[in-house]
Formats: sequence, C-alpha cells, structure tokens
Amino acid sequence: MRSMKVLYGTDRAPHRSLFRASGFHPEELKRPLIGIANSANDIVPGHIQLDQLTEAVKTGVRINGGTPVEFSTIGICDGIAMNHAGMHYSLASREVVADSVELMTEAHCFDALVLVTNCDKITPGMMMAAARLDIPAIMISGGPMLAGYHGQKKIDLSSVFEGVGAFNAGKIDAKELLELENKACPGCGSCAGMFTANSMNCMAEALGLALPGNGTIPAISTDRILLAKEAGIRIVDLIRSKVTSGEILTPEAFENALAVDMALGCSTNTLLHLTAIAHERKHRLDLNRVNEISRSTPQLCLLSPAGENRIEDLHRAGGVGAVMKELLDANLLNGHLMTVTGKSVAENLRDCRVVDRDVIHSVNKPYRKEGGLAVIFGNLAPDGGVVKQGAVSEKMQRFAGKARVFDSEDSAVEAISGGRICAGDVVVIRYEGPRGGPGMREMLSPTSALAGMGLDEDVALITDGRFSGATRGASIGHISPEAAAGGPIALVEEGDLIVIDLPGRSIELKVDQDLLAARKSKLVKPKPKINHGYLKRYARLVSSADTGAVLDETLIDEKSDC
Repeated sequence: MRSMKVLYGTDRAPHRSLFRASGFHPEELKRPLIGIANSANDIVPGHIQLDQLTEAVKTGVRINGGTPVEFSTIGICDGIAMNHAGMHYSLASREVVADSVELMTEAHCFDALVLVTNCDKITPGMMMAAARLDIPAIMISGGPMLAGYHGQKKIDLSSVFEGVGAFNAGKIDAKELLELENKACPGCGSCAGMFTANSMNCMAEALGLALPGNGTIPAISTDRILLAKEAGIRIVDLIRSKVTSGEILTPEAFENALAVDMALGCSTNTLLHLTAIAHERKHRLDLNRVNEISRSTPQLCLLSPAGENRIEDLHRAGGVGAVMKELLDANLLNGHLMTVTGKSVAENLRDCRVVDRDVIHSVNKPYRKEGGLAVIFGNLAPDGGVVKQGAVSEKMQRFAGKARVFDSEDSAVEAISGGRICAGDVVVIRYEGPRGGPGMREMLSPTSALAGMGLDEDVALITDGRFSGATRGASIGHISPEAAAGGPIALVEEGDLIVIDLPGRSIELKVDQDLLAARKSKLVKPKPKINHGYLKRYARLVSSADTGAVLDETLIDEKSDC
C-alpha cells in the first residue's frame, strides 16, 4: 500500500508518533488510509450538509476495514459570486481544488480517495485530481436542492435572476420579486435545475466515477446518507481489487458521458470540465466528435432551465440510470466499461427503468432528435463555441442580427438593464475568456435579464466567456480563440452583421477579410481587469476554452506580455 511509505519500518517512528498525536490507534495504522476530501463550508448551500455526508463515508470506510483521514478544500458559490468581481475567481478556483487534493494525497501517501463535494467548480476540480493521481477514488456529491414554489409553479435560482429582469422591465413588482427571492431555494443542495453543479454530478455517475444515484438523490434524502456509507465501503474494495481512476476514466468512458450529457440536456460548462478531466488522463476531447455524438444522441429530458422539470423529477422518473438504460438499449452507450461499483456499466443498468415518460422520453419519441449541446464553428469562432441548443427556441435556431459590442459583462448588463438592447441585436461580450477575464466569468445576469424582459427569443448573445447552466436562449459561449489571444471576436465592431445557424453548426461575421485585417493592425487590447495576486499568475498559465481552460506551463513564454 502507498501508506507504507509513511507508516512502516523503524525509520518511520517519527511519522507514527505524529499520527498518534492526532489520535490514531496503532491498529488503525495497519489498515488502508483513505483520504476523504471534504469541501464543506458555511456559505455554499450545496456544501452546508457535507460534514454529515463525510461522517457517513467514514462509517462506511470503517465498516470495511479502512481508516478514514479527512481533510478540507475550498468551495466558491457561483450564485453569490455572480455579476461582480468575485466571478473572476470561480473557474480559477477549480485548479486550486484539484491542486489541493493532489498535494494532500501525495504528501500523506493516502491509499485511496473519497471526494465529498458539490457545486460548479469543486466537483470537476476534485474529479481532475482523481484523474491526475490515478489511485482508487470515488466521488460522492451532496445532492440536488429541492425546487421551490411560487404559487403552484416550480421555481429555482434561475427564476430569481430572471425575476430581476422582469422587475426592471416593469413586468413584476417588488413584492413578487421578494417572494421569488424567499421561495426559490428552500434548503441545502446544489440548485434544483440541470445547471452546472447537477450536470457534473450526473457526469460523474455517467463516467463510472460515482455510485448509481449520485446525480439525482436529493440532498435531504436518507438515501444520500446511505449512498455515502456505500461509497466508504466500496473504496476499500477498490483498493483490494486494485481498480484505479485511470482504469475507469478511459476515452470510451468520456464518450459515454458525452452521450448522457446530450440526452439530459446538461450545462455548456460540462464540455469545459470534461475536457479538463480528460486532459489529466492525457485524453483529448475532439469538439468535432462532440458534434457527432450530439447528432446521434436524442435529448430525452427537458429540465430547467429548458423546461419545467427539476432534478427531483428526474430522480423520481428513474434517475441517470434510467436515461443510460435507454441509451444502452439503443446501442448509444458502451456497456462493457468498468465503474466504481466493481461492475460494468451494463451490469449497473440491468434493473434500471423509466417510471415517468413525461420526464424521461424514449429514444423513439425524444424531446429533440439531437443532443442538448452543440459546438459551432466559423470565422468568428475558428476553434469553436458552445451552445445549449436544447434551451434555444425554434425561432432562434437560425438568426441574423447586428452586433452590439461590449468589452465586459458589466457594461453589457448596464445596457440591457437600461433598455438599450432591442430585438434583432446580437450582444457580443468579449475580453471575458480564461485569459482575458481573467477567469472566464459565468454570465447568468445578462442572459437572465434578457429572458426576464422577454427578449430571449429576439436577441442572441455571444461571448468568449461562459454561461451558467441556468442560462436559456441563443447564448453561445466559449468562443475560441478568445479576444485576449487575438481571436476574431476582438475585431467585431458595432453594427456588424452576425449570422448564426445552430443546425448548420456555424457562426459567421459578415465582414470583408481585408477590412478585418485592417482592424487587426490597429487593435489595442484593454488592460487586464485584475492584474495582481492569484489571477495574475492564472492568466499567464491558462489555456483556451476549447482545451478546457487548464493550466499549461508551456504557455508562460508565449504569454509573457500578461
């Protein structure tokens, strides 16, 4: 076992003395040391119950003869960080989470890991660490929040963001906005729709890195506690059977996850995070292959923000397992792959079934014939852009409009809230990419404002930044190369014609190449919005969105002007 490096032999007497000082009994040190990464804190609703889950994991580890060793890591709430300078730090925190788990695991020679996590950047960060370390690992999330209610209507956090837009447009009064505020988030868990947090919890299940039920069992359910205990039990079995994360996170597993992603209609951020996790295993997610999977995989669920159903409805209907069984039976999944249960994908799905066809449609009668996400290319996005096409109305699938250009999210929100954006506009928000942001801010405020004002079917929005999983409408993010790297989005000017064709997977800037070349010769980049501390270092190392916005030391010389 890895832990022998710190526990066995006379020269490790000082090490054992320190373990004793921490209260470990000698008998505990004869068992596998299971590192338990716990991201609990008092500010993130998805994390406030994680201490209870961690105790359940510890119980499971002890049941099966292991010794649990808990440690902590950071967690940022995207909702609270939204639409101010705090959002610059959100995506960048993913790398800190991954690095902190790696540091603790390698320094203390844990034999395996259980990752107790939830929410937008913490879950993918922990999964990146598991992929990087290639030791036995299981992820257990804190689970989704229940939906709130406004009268008889289900609501969630995105309802409040859209409520702000409706209030600014005079469609609701302050009393109704306050009611939305008070009722949208009724308790602990990751926000109730198929936003980024729940998308990634479902992806962990689809990849085989989490136990069945991880993506959908509600945060408040006893079943979530029992799942945590089972994760503790199973991690010791993985050590005994010598199954590591690398044997689970194969290229084929990522293709399975992408198929499930398309069927569920997940957040656009899943492509950013799955690409980064694959990068840790030295696998490359080809964006053209993503489109192939999207073309061949029907969307079986229409969950918030695209529809009225929430994660609790998906769970009641059969969960991720039922969706995967539909895909497996249609030969759209690889059933032979290993998972953390010790069984194959097909074995895990043997008894899964759909119990509510209103929530999970069949492959033969899907919500949409294509998957929920699409990657589009063109002279405005040579390396691609991502759209949640399952949350775009038929009216906006093909759209042409004049560019309204903003060099920051803040200036765009000011224009939208001030009524300066009209039907037929294409809002362009640039210098918000991984490097230019820095930190690739998630933009729920502008998209929600447009939706709340009733413009989501008349206005498109494109950015080299990214969108919340709660975003709906013709919102295209991850435009690569980003403006700060000299991408074509930096050359767009007010009034330019932009043509979007989602079925054709294209986005074109209708400006003559000679004119674009002249604009490029005169281009002056704005000064970095934040040029100190961690984000200054991050901007020097971060790669583009199409490669997962991962840290790449080879970019230091290339970006020495940062």
